Amino acid sequence: MRTALTCFFVLSVLLAMTGQAHASEKPNIILLLADDLGYGDLSCFGSPAVKTPYLDRLAREGMQFTRFYAASAVCSPTRASVLTGRYPLRFGITKHFNDVDRWLPESATTVAELLQNAGYNTAHVGKWHLGGLHVDTQGRRLDDQPGPRQHGFDFYQTQIEQQPVRGRMGRDRTLFRQGGTVLLRNDRQVGEDDPYYSKHLTDANGDFAIELIEELSAGERPFFINLWWLVPHKPYEPAPEPHWSNTMTDDISEDQHCFRSMVEHMDAKVGQILGKLDELEIGDNTLVLFTSDNGAAFEGFIGELKGGKTDLHDGGLRVPMVVRWPAAIPAGQTSDAFGHTNDLLPTFCEAAGVELPSELSLDGLSLLPHMKGDRPPIADARGTVFWQLDLYKNLQRHYPKPKPFATEVAMRGNWKLLALGGKPVELFNVETDPNERRNTIEDHPDLVASLTAQLVEWLNAPRISEN
Repeated sequence: MRTALTCFFVLSVLLAMTGQAHASEKPNIILLLADDLGYGDLSCFGSPAVKTPYLDRLAREGMQFTRFYAASAVCSPTRASVLTGRYPLRFGITKHFNDVDRWLPESATTVAELLQNAGYNTAHVGKWHLGGLHVDTQGRRLDDQPGPRQHGFDFYQTQIEQQPVRGRMGRDRTLFRQGGTVLLRNDRQVGEDDPYYSKHLTDANGDFAIELIEELSAGERPFFINLWWLVPHKPYEPAPEPHWSNTMTDDISEDQHCFRSMVEHMDAKVGQILGKLDELEIGDNTLVLFTSDNGAAFEGFIGELKGGKTDLHDGGLRVPMVVRWPAAIPAGQTSDAFGHTNDLLPTFCEAAGVELPSELSLDGLSLLPHMKGDRPPIADARGTVFWQLDLYKNLQRHYPKPKPFATEVAMRGNWKLLALGGKPVELFNVETDPNERRNTIEDHPDLVASLTAQLVEWLNAPRISEN
C-alpha cells in the first residue's frame, strides 16, 4: 500500500510543479460523513449514551448547526447530493442503490471534479454506495459503471459493493471486523499481504486517511479527503478494545452496546485525524466538516423527533453537523440556521476560491459567509426546499412507521408539507412543533395549495440520467 500511495504522491508533486495552486493559498478540506447517525447521537447534540469528545472538539472550536438536513432519509440519494450540490431526484436517484444496476451518472459535475480542476489532490476513503464498485474474478474493478475515479477522485479506498459478498458479510455480522478483506483501492482489490487486509474497517478507513494526510501535506497542492464512515450502520458489531469495554453498561441490549462502541470507535479515529493535523501544523488551514447521510436507524438517538431512517419526518432527515476551520471560522458558534447537504459543494468551493461554472445549476447555497460570522442566507434566496423518496413502508426503527405515508416534502421557511405522490397529507410548523405532532393541513389551505403547486412542478422537472 505504501508503494501505491507513494507513487500517487510523486505524481501530485509533479503536477504541482506545473503551476497549480499552492496549499498556502487554499485550505485543505476534509469531509467526514457518518452512516445512519441520528440527530442526537453526539454528546454535543445531547446524546445520553455515547461520549464523543473529539467530535465535540470540532463543535467547540468551530460551528455547530442545529438545523441541518440530509437530502434523503436513506444513503445513496444523500451521497449524490453531497457530491453534486443538487437534489438526487435530478439524477433519477429515488432510493438506496441495490448493488446491481444503479450509479451516479458520469455526466454529473461533482465537488471532487471542481476541486481537482482547481489544483487539489482528491481522495475518497470509505463507503461509496453510488455504483461502480464491482470486480471481476481477478479483483479488478469492472468499468461498465462509473466509480470514484470517474467522479473526480485521484485516489480511493473503499469496499467492494457487490452481491453476494456484501449481503453475506452483513448477515454474518463480519462487515466491520473482516472489512479489510474486501477493500478495493484504485480499481484493484487488496491482497492478503496488504497492511490493511486484516484491519477492522473503521481502522482501515481512519488509518488510511491519516496516511493520506501525512503524504499529501508534504506536497505543494492542497487536498480534499472525502472520508465516508460506515459507522454506525448495521450490522451492529463489537468495536475493538478499549471501545467495547468503555461502553459496557447494565440494562442495554447487545445491539445497543455494539452501536455505542462503534460510535466511540469512530470518534476516536476523528481524534487521531485531528491529532495528525496538529502534529503537521496544518490544522489552522484545514476545513473539517462532519455530518450524517440520514437520520437514525434502529439504535440511534433522535430524542422526540418523529420517524427515523426511511421516513421523511425530521427524525429521518435532520442530522448533526459541525465544522471547524480555525483560520476563517470563529470558534464557539452555534447556529439554528437551515442547512442542507446540497450546500456542501458551494461551501467547499467558496472556501477553495473555486468559481462555479455558469452552466452549473445548483440547488444549494454556500454557508461559508454564515460560518465566518455573517447572517445566514435569507429564506427568499433559498426559496422552497424539496425532498423525494420512494415509499418504504417499513421504518428502520423499533416502532412502526408514522402514517399517513409520504414520499415528498416541500419546505418553505418553517413550514413543512408532506405529500404522497404529489398529493398533500400533512403540514407542520417545525419551529413551533419540531416533533411534528399537530397536522395543520386544514388550517392553511392557501399555503398548502402554493407548496403543492411548487412540489408538482419540481417533481415534473427534467432529470439527468444515464442509468
